[in-house]
Amino acid sequence: MAKAELLIAGKRYALSCAPGQEARLEELGARFDQRVLELTEALGDLGAERLFLAAGLSLLDELDAQAVGNGAKAMDDRIRNLENRAATLLTDAAARIEMLSRRVDEAS
Repeated sequence: MAKAELLIAGKRYALSCAPGQEARLEELGARFDQRVLELTEALGDLGAERLFLAAGLSLLDELDAQAVGNGAKAMDDRIRNLENRAATLLTDAAARIEMLSRRVDEAS
């Protein structure tokens, strides 16, 4: 098992990880440290436990908001596809009606 060393809120943490994942875990740790720093600046020093909790909750809130945004985009895409399909079907129907109308005119 490999180890990654993280520095969060001025404290070092050593975490075990799969071999080759050290850099990724250290990158995530740096991003988490940045979030903790932002919260410290906004809320003051609440202690590591509360800051970590606040950082984790704020990240989950961000993920939820992103998921809702992605859901809305997916819905918009589905609506756009349905509109395009409906327009194509209406165009095809109009062409068939026009053809039938010409046949009726020619038969008269």
